[in-house]
Amino acid sequence: MNGLLFAIGLALLLATLPGTIELLLVTFPALIKSRKVAPSISSIPGGLLRLAVVTPAHNEAKDLPATLTSLLACEAPLNAADLHVIADNCTDETADIARQYGCTVLERQNDSLRGKGYALNFAFEQLKDKGYDVFLIVDADTRVNRNFFNAMRNAFFNGAAAAQAGYRVGNPEAGFRPRLMHIAFLAFNYLRPLSRRQAGFSAGILGNGFALSAETLAAVPYDSFSIVEDLEYHVRLVRSGRKVEFLADTCVWSDMPVTSAEAQSQRERWEGGRFRMVLDLAPQLLKDIVAKKNLALIEPLLELLLMPLSYHIGLLLVLFVIGLIATSGLLTLYGLFGLSLIVVHVLVAMLLGRATREDWKALASAPFYMLWKFTKLGSIMKSASKDTEWKRTSRDGGNAGSAGSDEQCTSRDGGNAGKTGNDK
Repeated sequence: MNGLLFAIGLALLLATLPGTIELLLVTFPALIKSRKVAPSISSIPGGLLRLAVVTPAHNEAKDLPATLTSLLACEAPLNAADLHVIADNCTDETADIARQYGCTVLERQNDSLRGKGYALNFAFEQLKDKGYDVFLIVDADTRVNRNFFNAMRNAFFNGAAAAQAGYRVGNPEAGFRPRLMHIAFLAFNYLRPLSRRQAGFSAGILGNGFALSAETLAAVPYDSFSIVEDLEYHVRLVRSGRKVEFLADTCVWSDMPVTSAEAQSQRERWEGGRFRMVLDLAPQLLKDIVAKKNLALIEPLLELLLMPLSYHIGLLLVLFVIGLIATSGLLTLYGLFGLSLIVVHVLVAMLLGRATREDWKALASAPFYMLWKFTKLGSIMKSASKDTEWKRTSRDGGNAGSAGSDEQCTSRDGGNAGKTGNDK
């Protein structure tokens, strides 16, 4: 019996080892203070870079006005005509609202090719010959920091091929689910890309608040059409030798689902799509690492193999118990180390992200949220099918987030990066 238990425990060790290594890589580098100092925006010649905002929108009439207001309120704002709203398969007033704000509207109707990837690909094809140097992707339910454009200008003036702003939750006060998502985003969307930047890795694309140079789009077209097209496209970027810079001094903010049904839809899309990408992309990365000796792809591969923390914790707990029963020091110590590392990872994220008292209190409900996620594992795995269609996540069950252009985005260097919007 002990031999069988040890074999099961060893299999769990091998399954969780890539994720444990990845957590080591994306936890501690963030504690190293960056020596890189970005130039002041005043040192950048006026008009040197021409920016365009691209906002995919599917029936976003309710949230779009706040997004456009936030963008137009930025420091050194763009002309409204440089805000391009993709009214993608819309049946509401999204296009009319965008025109009322003076935005350029790109209308797309295609019942068979649906999803954010198709909408972005459509927009980039329409705009590639319009003379823009940089394309900023901002979702239609988003508020941005007032320094958002300036931070992007700085990054691309200094030669960035792609950049990602911080991405935080805009409505953590709306319930325990948004509050826990806020904590998760401090880890996933702040600590991890910050650590990758400090360690010299590509920061990753988080799906909102990212930007691509025209040269990057010409070399790596945005023809990624899965339900997690941002993850798919990032792997293509790093395989091409390009890197995404993380801009810790600016943020975008978006509201998260409040009800169980809304949260389940989002989890199915995010996590089911991620499991699909493991099957599709991990073999490609491994082949490039071995055949082409491209060691720069090791971290993206480890990141892909890191399961959502709820499942990673669950497997480590089982492994730890097996180690105790089978009296295996190896399994017991590894399980304890892996679980301790997760605790440290979350604590560092909350400390660097300046978590509030309410955030710390919310951790008590985390085990119940994890159990809820395990009950939805079957439907999440169904979403890992190649045939899964993109679906807009409804947020009608919650209140609009209070975060606007007056809130602060935490910077790595101990200050606050200007007044701004909320955080996903």
